[in-house]
Amino acid sequence: MSTTPHLPSRDGEPAWEAAFFFPSQGRWTEEDFFQFHTNRMVELVNGHLVLLPMPTWLHQLIVELLFDRFRDHVRQQELGGKVLMAPLPAKLFPGTVREPDLLYVSAENLPANVRSYPHKIDLAIEIVSEGAEARKRDYVDKLADYAKASVAEYWIVDPEQTLVTVFVLDGTTYRVAQECRPGHLARSILLDGLSIPVNDIWTLGQ
Repeated sequence: MSTTPHLPSRDGEPAWEAAFFFPSQGRWTEEDFFQFHTNRMVELVNGHLVLLPMPTWLHQLIVELLFDRFRDHVRQQELGGKVLMAPLPAKLFPGTVREPDLLYVSAENLPANVRSYPHKIDLAIEIVSEGAEARKRDYVDKLADYAKASVAEYWIVDPEQTLVTVFVLDGTTYRVAQECRPGHLARSILLDGLSIPVNDIWTLGQ
């Protein structure tokens, strides 16, 4: 059966004509990606455009809490780096642009042009959204991409499992530094002295 859309589009169908303004999946470049404007969160993965789920209230409460704790630590220790939250595309390597929920860029890796995007991040945090696809993206796909991009530390905050996993880069792959459940302290290896009681995270959902 042909997969070619009927043109012009019929009532009730997607506006296929608009799709022809954009590259086919697998052929998106970084230039195409940064010219694409939408009110949805999107990423570029090996030339493919990936639409992300809209965050929930709990998701954003967790982002806010972690942002405050990480930013305060970086400022108090006068590290000179920056902690920022999505939306902010991070260029990991050619053909792949990710949107960490939270990222830290050390002073030496700050972009020279503040109107550009980070090319090197030192720490990434993802809060797992609902659904099997979101879980695979954070636990498998992004784990591989952040390791390939030499992101020194990666946190996965999983509300469904009430689990915070801290990964640290060991050569070209990650190893688990901590698996933190209720009652534990999640500690950063990269940012010495930064620790967060995981109960502070899970009480946000109560």
